[in-house]
Amino acid sequence: MSVSEILDVVATAAPEIRSGLPGRRTKIDEQNRSGERQLAADVWADELLGDRLAAVDSVGAYASEERDEVENVGDGYLVAVDPLDGSSNLRSNNPMGTVVGVYDDDLPTTGRSLVAAAFVLYGPITTMVVARDGSTTEYVVEAGDRRDVGEIALPEEPTVYGFGGRVPDWPAGVADYVETIEGELKLRYGGAMIADVSQVLTYGGIFAYPMLQSRSSGKLRILFEGAPIAYIVESAGGSSSDGTRSLLDVEVTEVHQRTPVFVGNADLVDRLEATV
Repeated sequence: MSVSEILDVVATAAPEIRSGLPGRRTKIDEQNRSGERQLAADVWADELLGDRLAAVDSVGAYASEERDEVENVGDGYLVAVDPLDGSSNLRSNNPMGTVVGVYDDDLPTTGRSLVAAAFVLYGPITTMVVARDGSTTEYVVEAGDRRDVGEIALPEEPTVYGFGGRVPDWPAGVADYVETIEGELKLRYGGAMIADVSQVLTYGGIFAYPMLQSRSSGKLRILFEGAPIAYIVESAGGSSSDGTRSLLDVEVTEVHQRTPVFVGNADLVDRLEATV
């Protein structure tokens, strides 16, 4: 079974997804499984990736943030996708992306079942970051081709931080932690997890969408966002946490289960766990 074939399909679809965004910025009268009102672009990107990945011989099932259930399509890996992470940025023309986790186990399962994870970032250029076999590599995507631009390792000296959620809704421990690091790091938060994680991978630091007073599990989904991003960051020499343990060790009992997410340099994540 070929993981590379799965990743190639995502890379080939990326320019098509990007070029199809301008005419799909409006909301539709549908909500996804998490209760979020969908954009036309969300549904379109999901259908495109679902059809393309279902046609890959090594894909056994397709799961999406935009679909209620896991869809069995054959025998092989289980692919979990967030088709358009940060799609709310489409209206304001800010970055967004696609997140992919390739699992070698039935869903739901822990992040330890991941054999590869990737994200595509639709920024000024289209890039694809892939983690597999213990390393993380960045590619530039042009006309569906992936051009290797080098292995990624988190810089030892962190520079940036970005925390999601409303500040008044943060638990006291999260607020205390941010107060300790805001004098050391530069705030970088753009409302799309992929773009903010890319800043952390490039400059070092920490990204988080924490637990909230109104929502103890935070906002992000473990199978579609938390575990794949943790796999990427840990493969680049960083750490991840839900506040107490690696995101790869979080027990998952529901396909659309949410989790607090903290990823970045190990020292910053360790300090976070000691505070919250």
